[in-house]
Amino acid sequence: MEIRKAEMKDVDRLAELMTQLGYPTSVEQMKQRFANMESNSDYHTLVALYDGNVVGVLGLLKGYYYELDGSYARIVAFVVDSTYRNKGIGKRLLNEAENWARRVGATGIGLNSGDRPERRDAHAFYRKMGYEDKSIGFAKGLE
Repeated sequence: MEIRKAEMKDVDRLAELMTQLGYPTSVEQMKQRFANMESNSDYHTLVALYDGNVVGVLGLLKGYYYELDGSYARIVAFVVDSTYRNKGIGKRLLNEAENWARRVGATGIGLNSGDRPERRDAHAFYRKMGYEDKSIGFAKGLE
């Protein structure tokens, strides 16, 4: 298994993984999204390779606290292909994300995960990795 920074050549697989995460995404959409993120140094995208194939992705964003001094990292996308779960891939991605956060000076890291039955295993994984339930999220679409 290998963890590396995502590259434009990975977008076909990234689109498939976003779809598995519950966000249907075309390759063209993913190309544009990835190009936007790659042009902003506050974003960092990692991929996991297993037998040479991209089987996981974790996207991070560096932000700045309003309520505290310093910066934090937020995991904004995280999925391992359903056929490759329970092989330590998510743990390796999460550890590398935390290492990146430390390297860029972040003092904390967080993520949001949907409050749906299909995410219960993910929530248990986050708790096992030392993450705590801290908030309730709200969202609103803007036209």
